[in-house]
Amino acid sequence: MLLENLTDEELAARYQNPADFTEREQFIDELFRRNYTKVGRWCLRFASDPEAAADLAQEVFTRAYQNLKSFQGESKFSTWLFSLARNHCLNVVKANARQATELKGDVEEDFLAGIADERETAYTALERASAAKEVSEMLDKSLDETEKRVFTLHYAEEMPLDAITRMLNLENTSGAKAYIVSAKRKLARHVQQRRAREKQA
Repeated sequence: MLLENLTDEELAARYQNPADFTEREQFIDELFRRNYTKVGRWCLRFASDPEAAADLAQEVFTRAYQNLKSFQGESKFSTWLFSLARNHCLNVVKANARQATELKGDVEEDFLAGIADERETAYTALERASAAKEVSEMLDKSLDETEKRVFTLHYAEEMPLDAITRMLNLENTSGAKAYIVSAKRKLARHVQQRRAREKQA
């Protein structure tokens, strides 16, 4: 049996199969060998240097090893692994990046100041939207691709703005914060236009 001929999902299943217990380590080794570089690149988006990214990647694979039983093959192994990597990296960023916390606080303060006139703002509208489809359509109609990604990562994934700036390689002066400001302005305009149409109907 050649390990190269097995998919990631098959390797994970073989690792969890009691019948393959004596050979199980080769399956997990092959899984990690295939995915280590990809996970390392992902972690580099959250880290300040390659060494820190390597540490993050090692922690991710330790968690993957500990939680592999939770992978049931209902999705691609890479999807499961990168979800685990994303959550771990976000937790590390939240725990250690004081600057990110301060940036997020600045954005939230700016957001609260924007609702002083008691008008429903863009994000409030999104929070109150009951259907995911409606939210998705609102983002698609109002924002360009970069604004949509930044808005979703910051508010839905709770990712700090400096991490988003690094991850998306944003080179503008204000980084992700500029896209948040632009997205909120466009979404607020969309909400106001929708309300006006509803009143006329």
